[in-house]
Amino acid sequence: MTPFSTLERLPKALLTTLDEQGFTEMTPVQKRSIPLILQGRDLLVQSKTGSGKTVAFALPSLIQTKVESNTPQTLIITPTRELAEQVAQQVRTLASTLPNFKAVTLYGGVPLRAQADSLTKGAHMLIGTPGRLLDHLSKGTLDLDSIERIVLDEADRMLDMGFYDDILNIVSQAKKTKQRLLFSATFPEKIKTLAQTLLKHPEVISITPRHTEGQIETFVISTRNKDKTLQQVIDIFTPASALIFCNTKADTVALTQKLQQAGNDVTTIHGDLDQEARQEAIIRFANGSSPVLVATDVASRGIDIDNVDLVVNYDLPFDKEVYTHRIGRTGRAGASGKAVSLYTPGSTKTAYILEEAKALDIDTIESSRRNFRMVSHLETIALNGGKKQKLRKGDILGTFCKEMGLEAGQIGAITLMANRTYIAIDKAVVKKVLSMLKSVRIKKRKYIAWQVD
Repeated sequence: MTPFSTLERLPKALLTTLDEQGFTEMTPVQKRSIPLILQGRDLLVQSKTGSGKTVAFALPSLIQTKVESNTPQTLIITPTRELAEQVAQQVRTLASTLPNFKAVTLYGGVPLRAQADSLTKGAHMLIGTPGRLLDHLSKGTLDLDSIERIVLDEADRMLDMGFYDDILNIVSQAKKTKQRLLFSATFPEKIKTLAQTLLKHPEVISITPRHTEGQIETFVISTRNKDKTLQQVIDIFTPASALIFCNTKADTVALTQKLQQAGNDVTTIHGDLDQEARQEAIIRFANGSSPVLVATDVASRGIDIDNVDLVVNYDLPFDKEVYTHRIGRTGRAGASGKAVSLYTPGSTKTAYILEEAKALDIDTIESSRRNFRMVSHLETIALNGGKKQKLRKGDILGTFCKEMGLEAGQIGAITLMANRTYIAIDKAVVKKVLSMLKSVRIKKRKYIAWQVD
């Protein structure tokens, strides 16, 4: 492994931030990509989600940012809102010691006018989805003349979603771009075509994913009663967290209701939810207050959580590549994980799974638990303040422990957003905390608090 400290041109402030975040050694994609990006090379990188690719393109972009010039210099294009927000959070964390640095997210689900107002105040980095970027370009609220580098993140997913022409349109309006970086989990023919169109003499990098077949156990169960089989799977594996994929919004909603009625703590995410609801679902799943997340494929990429015990394909995708991305949500960061797929006999479109995973006859396995319920001892509360109000995790922990008398073990993960903070709290003290926050101040300021459902 190679430490970040060996990088040339890395400011001490950024190195300190990397150390504080636990990033000491570069992953393979970071080791190979960062020096080339700093040299100004165009890159075509194959790298699975979870390999550290965000830092691979974000860190050198930050190193090269001229903070004194309050104009957009880097444009990062992502397929989904979730991934855009995830990348933005990583960027802002890395840039926390850079004075006056600003990253702006541009995606649907939030008012365009508010984003336009933010753009008028200046920014150094833009992170957005193709549709919303084109909206701003068509209305004249976005100007790409100052963009020096463009990053296409999860490019294969964008092409799967039909954004090929949109990408070409956006890139063509950034006429002064000096560098283009294309990151993709796979290298299908259409990615090669896009690379030939956009990249100039690119360096091609292919990285073996961090999770290997040995780290993810994959099983397929033939069944005509998926609800019964799903409960059997949960009984046998008794996971601490489970991500369950359905193919449609209707199936996602229906399965969520069934699991909730059975006594599980469940949240859901699908394309019809607004951005705030989708973001809160991911936060509740990540902090453990909702150990089950039922999702459509908007979550197959864009969820960067290292401790997902079990992935279940309640519905199998017709696209084999989508299957690969789904199961990649487990077995991350060196951990092990399990992926179980429910297969309906006779389905020709999903028969590939019979070769991809090990058959499991679930009726022959005796489980120690029956009707196991996935229930958390945590709830999530929200505050109407975040990073822009200069809130820090230490401020919240100090107030909750010293002023409210909570024990450290009663406070879970704290997620700081721009204007909101989410805190996982032991269910036994949620009412007490909400009541006390009506009068208790954090850093001499009162915040409105509520429970996130």
